[in-house]
Amino acid sequence: MYEQKTKETDADVIAFIESVDHPKKRQDAYKLLELFEQASGFSPKMWGSSIIGFGSYHYVYKTGHEGDAPLVGFSPRKAKISLYFATGDEKRGPLLEKLGKHTTGKACVYINQTDDVDLDVLQQLIRQSIDFLQDLYPDKK
Repeated sequence: MYEQKTKETDADVIAFIESVDHPKKRQDAYKLLELFEQASGFSPKMWGSSIIGFGSYHYVYKTGHEGDAPLVGFSPRKAKISLYFATGDEKRGPLLEKLGKHTTGKACVYINQTDDVDLDVLQQLIRQSIDFLQDLYPDKK
């Protein structure tokens, strides 16, 4: 049976940010921490050893695979900063065009530093991703 690798942990978010070697990446991580918390309305939690996530949702795929994931998040990785958003959100394109210097993957947006992007657009991306996921996976509590 599949065991989900990236789970929410009790690790300290600030301790993780303080462990980031590069001073500029650490500074950007604090800036993103504030921005994601403000835009999402959720407190930060560590997911796995290196992702700072905000909020969570429970997903179930057609294959029957299911798990939990953060609604949005980021990770100040060595090469680039990874920003985690919803996969499958086709409305994200126009905002990405206005974001600034970045590259994209399936669910991630990669930036070198926060100075390269429009932080107002980033806040819109955060909110849009959360709305998309909450519509797709409504809380059934």
